[in-house]
Amino acid sequence: GDLAVVVNEHKLHGTIAVQADQTEAETDWLLQLAAKNDFIKGVVGWVNLRSSNIEERLQHYQQFSKLKGFRHVLQGEPDDQFMLREDFLRGISLLEKYGLAYDILVFPKHLPYACQLVSRFPRIRFVLDHIAKPLIKDHIIGQWEKDIRLLASYPNVYCKVSGMVTEADWTDWKYADFQPYLDVVADAFGSDRLMVGSDWPVCTVSADYEKVMSIPFQYFKNYTEAEKEKIYSGNVIKAYGLKEDGL
Repeated sequence: GDLAVVVNEHKLHGTIAVQADQTEAETDWLLQLAAKNDFIKGVVGWVNLRSSNIEERLQHYQQFSKLKGFRHVLQGEPDDQFMLREDFLRGISLLEKYGLAYDILVFPKHLPYACQLVSRFPRIRFVLDHIAKPLIKDHIIGQWEKDIRLLASYPNVYCKVSGMVTEADWTDWKYADFQPYLDVVADAFGSDRLMVGSDWPVCTVSADYEKVMSIPFQYFKNYTEAEKEKIYSGNVIKAYGLKEDGL
């Protein structure tokens, strides 16, 4: 209900709901919400990719047309190389068979391992969340930029321009704080593999939806209409395997 207010106020055509809790119960809840609300065009849920019965679970989720991919909170794992564990890789490998995408939620320190991950599965669509959460508050960019450019060299990786305000000074950020990071991802990924996200409602610890979205809208304002169409919707459709009508 809270999201419906935002959607209606800003005349959005739709949104993708992405997991927060690492349970199938939450995945099922998001799918229930998606079934009841047309503006939720897809769900990126969670499933235990390391489970011995992962294929059975993936087959189970095939019945839900709005289930478009999965995510694991890799940034929260004590092992920085968690994504390279054999049982996790086995689970990831099955996503291609079921036409599912995978969202990569990491900190900058994880990017070298993310590069190894995506290089193993060139036919799986990966989406990097929150531009890998660079240290915007501290204006640190060097190694992050090098690793982002390497990740972007893999054509099966998309980049979600989102989650930036939570990495800045929550109470005293300005547009200029984000521009150097946006310059990097815009150059590295190009208009064919960038997409815009809000990270709502997490973003509200620092700014409301409108203020958050004003950042990419300002940055991309001089792009062509065709480029903006890709960044604001077309690339989402491609990355998550949505139909052209948005479903």
